[in-house]
Amino acid sequence: MKEEKIVTRDLTLYYGQKMALNSINIHIPEKEVTAFIGPSGCGKSTFLRCLNRMNDLIPSVKITGEIRIDNLDIYQKKIDVVNLRKKIGMVFQKSNPFAKSIFENIAYGPRINGISNMKALTEIVERSLQNAAIWDEVKDRMHDSALGLSGGQQQRLCIARTLAVEPEIILMDEPASALDPISTGKIEELIFQLKKDYTIVIVTHNMQQAARVSDHTAFFYLGELIEHGKTRKIFTTPDKKQTEEYITGRFG
Repeated sequence: MKEEKIVTRDLTLYYGQKMALNSINIHIPEKEVTAFIGPSGCGKSTFLRCLNRMNDLIPSVKITGEIRIDNLDIYQKKIDVVNLRKKIGMVFQKSNPFAKSIFENIAYGPRINGISNMKALTEIVERSLQNAAIWDEVKDRMHDSALGLSGGQQQRLCIARTLAVEPEIILMDEPASALDPISTGKIEELIFQLKKDYTIVIVTHNMQQAARVSDHTAFFYLGELIEHGKTRKIFTTPDKKQTEEYITGRFG
């Protein structure tokens, strides 16, 4: 069994009066892929955003319980949230490259973190693009706008931008939902490669995708974690009737 990277205890979240997450307890192992599945509005993206404290940006949010990353409670008062988010990269559903060159998109994070040496930046940019499996497609276009890339290329560029600041955890919120099947295949292949070095948590509506890319699957429903376990077991012999009904398409 791999070391636990993320552990949550009784994590509960309210938007104003509305409970969005109810007492979530989960252990996420390091350097494996954990997929969150469940119908729309079931809390999986809300939970994902708790892991890098992005919900802090919403005024009406109230959170109780705890999240530990490497056994450190990330909601304690003295945590430096900027440093936390450096450790935890995020890739969104819609690719969001900056209106800058391909090179500057990747160099942005390292520059903010104080790296100004051009040789060092060039090495980081090249390594990040290679690790995101897009280097060969863009190496002759480094000073072109990133907005000129296709949707699938933009998403891999955003993954490269995440890798450039050397996170330990990568959160992916529906990273392939806006992409065609070929681009989706490339993202899935990339996830498989990246888990050698990173802990990956992915929210997906696509159950076939969860079955293909993840080692562990967590099924959320109405703000509750119904079941969590090895992906093969969840998809073949789930313990809970609700999980089975969702996976076989009887609801959701």
